[in-house]
Amino acid sequence: MTQIKAILFDKDGTLFDQNKTWANWWREFLLDMAGRDVSLARKLGEAVGFELDFAAFHSDSTLASHTPHDVAKALLPLLPGASLAGIVTRMSTMSATVAQAEATPLLPLMDELVRRGLRLGVVTNDLEQPTRSHLREASVETAFEHIIACDSGFAAKPAPDMLLAFCEFTGIDPRYVVMVGDSMQDMVAARACGMPCVAVLTGVATRHQLEPAASAVLPSIAGLPKWLTERDSDKFAA
Repeated sequence: MTQIKAILFDKDGTLFDQNKTWANWWREFLLDMAGRDVSLARKLGEAVGFELDFAAFHSDSTLASHTPHDVAKALLPLLPGASLAGIVTRMSTMSATVAQAEATPLLPLMDELVRRGLRLGVVTNDLEQPTRSHLREASVETAFEHIIACDSGFAAKPAPDMLLAFCEFTGIDPRYVVMVGDSMQDMVAARACGMPCVAVLTGVATRHQLEPAASAVLPSIAGLPKWLTERDSDKFAA
């Protein structure tokens, strides 16, 4: 079993709880885009896998794992007069200041992982500016050597490009990097470049969806230290 040298984290649904952070925000955003027309806002929600009346994500919601550009493309046909760039800019500006619900206290967890000698990074299908804002607000931005977002110059997940970029920047073989995420996009991207992958259940995807593709499924990233310790124990026992 290979020694883990680095951990890559997805952001939304992984570092931050998807439902607690974003469910009500997306409801208000869609209502705002619809000019408070509830009927139109419901249609916008249907287009991106979101139940407006219950502020709930579908398990395959575009909002949970795709890029802002993907979201904007899905909404655009229902918003005459709007532009793709305008919708993306509005999302980026409004989301940058959203209070994030940490999946577990992030600062002590990142400190522990760094003390173990692990190098850390973030690969997210969100935009870089709001990503850095959210990580800075949680006091963990500097814990990550590299923060790679969908506008950082690499193809978004499920393509493996962002993950491979982190490996190139750090000089670490993908086999020694763990990808931690909450979506099939994360799992597919990891598998495509030979990384082990750990799924967490703080997003909208279910254990049933994630388990076939993941090396392990944890309730949240709080379980990572124990998983790493058990993995190392198994390695030395082998």
